[in-house]
Amino acid sequence: MKKARKPSYHHGNLRSALLDAALDLVREEGVGAISLREVARRAGVSHAAPAHHFGDKAGLLTALATQGYALFGEALRAGSARAGDQPQLRLSWVGWAYVMFAAENRAYFEIMFRPELLHFEDPELARTTAEAYVELTASVELAWPDATPEEREMHAIRSWAEVHGLATLWLHGNLPQHGDAAALESVVKRMCGLA
Repeated sequence: MKKARKPSYHHGNLRSALLDAALDLVREEGVGAISLREVARRAGVSHAAPAHHFGDKAGLLTALATQGYALFGEALRAGSARAGDQPQLRLSWVGWAYVMFAAENRAYFEIMFRPELLHFEDPELARTTAEAYVELTASVELAWPDATPEEREMHAIRSWAEVHGLATLWLHGNLPQHGDAAALESVVKRMCGLA
């Protein structure tokens, strides 16, 4: 008697399904829980499928970080657009967008700034990272048009550290009095001079 053949698995966009499964895993259990085998199990595919698409765990996380930076860049550009033609306000809204992106996209945010987990030389990651970072540097240049390049760099680092620090403190539960996103937004607006 012939054994019935198991139907072959077909998925319209396996790469996307694997990334979705990985992102869900990070949301639920954190970056430390990521393994190619667990991502495959969650996506309902062979344990070899993630390796075929991403090579290794760092390749998978790099693809997630690339997605994150693309969304991050969109968020920063949207924040920038809220300022109209007011340069100082532009930097404030970019700062607001930075922190709110972190609050609303924690899983991406916790991967994006972890170079030790990623293939940082990946061209797509480099491109999306640069596109996001240019929003901050352009805002700094407009806010301090007479600054030297060295001064602008210091303004950019200071601005970045301020908003990244606030986002990180909030994500790690160090601002318990501002536990929800609405409370955080109120703090961000005050800190950025928007309230």
